[in-house]
Amino acid sequence: MTRESERILFVVNTPSFFLSHRLPIAVAAKAAGYDVHVASAAGKVVKKIQDAGFKHHTIAFARSGQNPLVEFKTLMQLVKLFHREKPDLVHLVTIKPVLYGGLAARITRIKCVVSAVSGLGTVFVADLVTAKLRRWLVTRLYTLAFNQKRLAVIFQNPDDRDTLLATGTLQMTETRMIRGSGVALSDYPYLPEPEGKTVVVMAARLLRDKGVFEFVGAANILRERGVEVDMRLIGSSDPGNPTSVTDTELERWEEEGVVTLMGYRTDIAHQYASANVVCLPSYYGEGLPKCLVEAAACGRAVVATNHPGCRDAIRPDESGLLVPIKNKVALADAIQQLVESPELRQRMGEAGRVLAEEVFAIEKVVDQHLRIYEELLDDAHKQV
Repeated sequence: MTRESERILFVVNTPSFFLSHRLPIAVAAKAAGYDVHVASAAGKVVKKIQDAGFKHHTIAFARSGQNPLVEFKTLMQLVKLFHREKPDLVHLVTIKPVLYGGLAARITRIKCVVSAVSGLGTVFVADLVTAKLRRWLVTRLYTLAFNQKRLAVIFQNPDDRDTLLATGTLQMTETRMIRGSGVALSDYPYLPEPEGKTVVVMAARLLRDKGVFEFVGAANILRERGVEVDMRLIGSSDPGNPTSVTDTELERWEEEGVVTLMGYRTDIAHQYASANVVCLPSYYGEGLPKCLVEAAACGRAVVATNHPGCRDAIRPDESGLLVPIKNKVALADAIQQLVESPELRQRMGEAGRVLAEEVFAIEKVVDQHLRIYEELLDDAHKQV
């Protein structure tokens, strides 16, 4: 079915996130005949979005949410954009676009709304008084944003879905489950493990909540035990984030030589092909970590935390091992188990590749999204 007269507008916080997590879906929607637009903050990679054939609209999404006036201006920009472009369906991705875009969609009476919840962040897990106040406010905003005539809220793991269902912000019939943003299997080939010293790689934003300190702590424990392993950390510090690893800490780790600092890399498929194990000891509010999806595609055994999103990216004890959050000893134990058992690594890697082919393949993820678009738009046509 072609949809030449129907317009879909993606609203994403940053252009780089759109390119890394939603581009294949937008390309497929365009190929199906939809008129596809993209709204995001400004950035150097906006041209790549335009070169892909999409009209881009700039929305000033502030990285923090501390200034109410700035946040209100963002909301009004979205209201004006929706009113001007009159999309038939808006696809809102990540927390701010979901909240503000949902409010703007209500104000401008957008026919169909797809909201993608890619993790809930820290607001529903923090216990400080200020966090509880923020949680109350965010819950009220979700209630308003999800009050749509035609709504599909896409979750990447059941914990996030159940958390929001418990708040009464939406109904079960409005939820959809799609495990991750997909992976192009041809870009992440399943290659034999490298020989020599076992390589364990962690690729993530270098934030405390991502488990960076637990990874380094486990590396220290393994060195004390005399375990021969190369612990590689891929990523860079993020000075704008209060939970970021500092450059001073990175320099100290480099001097100690307990981990190999790889810096920010774009060749993740090559890095995983050069590794034996992929590790993510996160306790961040993950949706479904893309790094673990890519690890599965590459056929690498995984060590991850028993935490929403992380545990949903593997088949426990089949494609990887789960450990408790914030537990460097348990993390070291799991890594050591895989270092000392090449046969177990191979079995888990094979199971990971099967998982990627059955669940994470980009073609399957794209098809699920297109079916949601058709379902909502077809219902809108019936009501005309």
